[in-house]
Amino acid sequence: MSLTVLGGGVSPFVRKVRVVLAEKGLEYQHDPVNPFAPPAGWREISPLGRIPALKEGDRIINDSSVICQYLERRFPKPALYPSDDFEFARALWIEEFMDGGVTPLAGPKIFAALALRPLITQKPPSAEDEETARKTFEQDLPPLFDYLEKTLGDEEFFVGGRISIADISVASPLVNMRHAGYAPTRKRWPKLRGFLERMWQRPSFKKSIEEETPIFGKRSANIKD
Repeated sequence: MSLTVLGGGVSPFVRKVRVVLAEKGLEYQHDPVNPFAPPAGWREISPLGRIPALKEGDRIINDSSVICQYLERRFPKPALYPSDDFEFARALWIEEFMDGGVTPLAGPKIFAALALRPLITQKPPSAEDEETARKTFEQDLPPLFDYLEKTLGDEEFFVGGRISIADISVASPLVNMRHAGYAPTRKRWPKLRGFLERMWQRPSFKKSIEEETPIFGKRSANIKD
């Protein structure tokens, strides 16, 4: 059966699913549905109106975390979830830490304010939006980045010594923050910054980042070390 991912590619949740598909070497179609201007009948596909959704034939799966676990069960090789019970739980926790903790801050207060909304309105960010983004990066996000830095430690990957859903979940939303001109600084979070740069160079990430940067990432040159 053919696979189709529905949802705009710049969404960190859509990106997460597409990276999983790429890491598994699976072919798929991409339909960049805009959830703010969805096609007719979208609620029949996505009852909450959110992206992404995955279609496989006449089957529909919603929510990025559910989709990724479905893909793991459907196409188990290469594995992107640890087989050890505790490491499996750790990977799911890191995914939830990002989806429920980091993304709700970095998404609306940094990416949407500095990259997405200016693109839609064709107006530069307001001084208020710039200040909100700065405060979010300097005050709200550091404790979360500290946790990621400590959790990663000296390892290449977050869980089990190999790439997993944990790593994909960390790297995906921080692409959007990168587009907006922010990234964890190398001085304070050297391990996390190095991890992100390695992940973003993987083919599963690199192609989409290069496609998105001219549109959404005009501020990415402003990232500080």
